[in-house]
Amino acid sequence: YAETQASARIAGLVEYQVLDHSDCRLENTLANREEIIRIIRRFRPDVVISHRNCDYHADHRNTAQLVMDAAYLLKVPLYCSDTPIPDRNPVFAYSYDRFRDPRPVRADAAVEIDSVLETKYRMLDCHASQFYEWLPWDKGFKNFRIDLTDWEAKKKWLHENWGKRFHDAAELARGTLIEKYGEMGRTVVQAETFELSEYGEQVSISEYRSLFGV
Repeated sequence: YAETQASARIAGLVEYQVLDHSDCRLENTLANREEIIRIIRRFRPDVVISHRNCDYHADHRNTAQLVMDAAYLLKVPLYCSDTPIPDRNPVFAYSYDRFRDPRPVRADAAVEIDSVLETKYRMLDCHASQFYEWLPWDKGFKNFRIDLTDWEAKKKWLHENWGKRFHDAAELARGTLIEKYGEMGRTVVQAETFELSEYGEQVSISEYRSLFGV
C-alpha cells in the first residue's frame, strides 16, 4: 500500500485506491463483482481500463472478468440499489498486452510516453517489492542484487527488463500514433495503447481517442 501511495504522489494523482485483496487470491465472486460496481458508480469515470481475460495471471483474469461483468450491470436499477447509477455508462478499455491467443490486442488509441518516461520509471521504482524482489526472481535472477540508492542503475534495470513492453506497444500502434501526432508519430519509441471494449458505452474511434488526450 505504501508503494502505491508513493507512486501516486509522483504521478500527481488525487486518489489511488487499493482494494483489500491478497496477491494471488482474487476470485470472481458476487461480493467482489458488487464491490467493483459500487466503486465505478461512485467514481463516475469517463473510461475504465482493465486487463483482457486472456492474461497469464489468475488475479488479472479475474479482475478482467469482474470488470467485464460490471460493465453491463452498472446500469441495472435493482442491482446494488444502495449506490446511485451514473447518468452515462463509462467507456471500457483494455490495456496493452502481448498475448496472441485468442488474438492480439488492438491499438485503437495510443499515447506517447517518451516525454514522461523518466516519471514512468520513477513510478515503477516506488514498487520495490515488485521490481527488485519477486519479479527478478520470476525472471530467473535468483541472486539478484541492486544498489537501491543508485537511481541510474535502477533505471537501467527497469528499462532493460520492462522498457521493451512500451517499445512493442509503440510499434503495434504506429499507424494510430501517426494519425494522432502526425510525422512525430513515426519517431515515437515508447507508448501506451488501449483497445476499445464492446462492453459499456459505445463511441466512435475518434470519440474514444479523445478520452486519451487527442
